[in-house]
Amino acid sequence: MALQDLPHADDEMDECIDNCLEAAQVCEWCADACADEGESMAECIRLCRDVADLASLHARLMARDSTYHAELASLCADACEACAEECAQHDHDHCQACAEILPKCAESCRTMAAH
Repeated sequence: MALQDLPHADDEMDECIDNCLEAAQVCEWCADACADEGESMAECIRLCRDVADLASLHARLMARDSTYHAELASLCADACEACAEECAQHDHDHCQACAEILPKCAESCRTMAAH
């Protein structure tokens, strides 16, 4: 069964799962790369690690149709927005990738929070 074939998932949930998984991946990459940039990147690393954890958990909760996924969706969106804002301040490719990808995740999480 493909992820898109989950019986409880509509197109919006499928998109949010994909966006959360992409956000988790880019944030793991960014946090790891920022670790090589020095102390000045500490906030970026913290936010990226938070998003990676929250987004991957949110994707898992949606996949199993947890009753808690809508509550987590709002928190995940908040974290994505904060991280995107922080990453946008840095010129590194990994930070710019986060700043580009995370708003899309935040938007789809806000849609899930409204369900």
